[in-house]
Amino acid sequence: MSLRDLPKVDVLASAAELVSFTPEVRIASARHAIDLGRLRIGAGQPMGNLLESALNHANALSLPSMVPVINASGVILHTGLGRARLAASVAQELGQLAANHARVEFDLETGKRGDRQDHVRELLCYLTGAEDAYVVNNCAAAVFLSLSALAKRKEVILSRGEMVEIGGAFRMPDVVRQSGCKLVEIGCTNKTHVKDYSEAISSRTAAILRCHPSNFHIVGFTETPTTEELAGLAQQHGVVLIYDVGSGCLVDTSQFGLPREPVLGESLKQGADLVLSSGDKMLGGPQSGLILGSKSLMSRIKKHPLARAVRIDKLSLYALDATLKLYVNGRQNEIPTLRYLNRDLAEVKAFAERIAKACGGDVSEALTETGGGSIPGQGVKTWRVSLPQGKPERQMRSLRELSVPVIGRIEAGRVWLDPRTCDENEVRFIESSF
Repeated sequence: MSLRDLPKVDVLASAAELVSFTPEVRIASARHAIDLGRLRIGAGQPMGNLLESALNHANALSLPSMVPVINASGVILHTGLGRARLAASVAQELGQLAANHARVEFDLETGKRGDRQDHVRELLCYLTGAEDAYVVNNCAAAVFLSLSALAKRKEVILSRGEMVEIGGAFRMPDVVRQSGCKLVEIGCTNKTHVKDYSEAISSRTAAILRCHPSNFHIVGFTETPTTEELAGLAQQHGVVLIYDVGSGCLVDTSQFGLPREPVLGESLKQGADLVLSSGDKMLGGPQSGLILGSKSLMSRIKKHPLARAVRIDKLSLYALDATLKLYVNGRQNEIPTLRYLNRDLAEVKAFAERIAKACGGDVSEALTETGGGSIPGQGVKTWRVSLPQGKPERQMRSLRELSVPVIGRIEAGRVWLDPRTCDENEVRFIESSF
């Protein structure tokens, strides 16, 4: 096989399989496929199916790459699947907002420019008891902005037991350093005492940073100061206590049979000057970073140049506003994250039995993980389905190739589907796919 065997661009672009695409896409895809074929021939390999390569490229150029999937992975807040699923009412209204201009930073009463933070500030203060609030695009940005605004060129104290690495290999010590602060490491992995913090405080110290270990869990011989103890120490020395609680709980997670996660309002009552969290974890909203605290600290944060660079966009802002209003109006059970955690086990089992009947699989008990860096190593009881014995990778691929991809998991050489995070219409789709 030689380069002479490669077709001309216009010949490949005119193939019947590509006729539904625009001329621009057909030409670009044909060139892409021929270039791939040329590279393969140059490497001494067969040129491959150029029409298939061109069709795949045309689809990639023309069709949305981010498509809805069915989460049967056994993880409620699956980071790869976008973490929290928005409430149906929020999602419906979000689509209408996206198709129109919106009052993002416009005061309808005065006709002058407004502040986008006004949409959620009062809600967050009402729900948490915070004096003031500010929202950015994610929790890492909240940490970065807060440290840059309050502690740049000064020292920030962080326990070695809280030096977490979040998704994508972003490490908290690196975030601290990149924010322009000097990191002061104290304590040991498993034990950090109040005296470790006290001895590290100097005239150069600006803040104590507390990071809830939301994506790992240390057991055994452990000790860490309470928030109240650190708050007292910080107040005594005139430094700021910043508490990154991570998951953003507005409800007590023990009601779901889970360990108790820090609740935003309680962390503030315990004396933290700033409380930071994500909006797309246990809160059940869109990707966002919440900063809660005093007006004096928030004033410094708002004025920092980075505040604009990490500001929340209008769609996430609306989704957060609408999600918070569900809490305010006592409708939090409409939030999928909370609904899945609180789902009746009998309903989950019924879903699993329907799927098992359709695919010829087996039903067994397991745990659905919370995921998303929330309550590590913990979950709620569930019933899940194991597909009949086969080649797991091939079975998973077949599920992903469905018109609505179904995401399961491979465990102990079998493919498992957990319906705790599936709605009725999704269960029906899975049933019909076997």
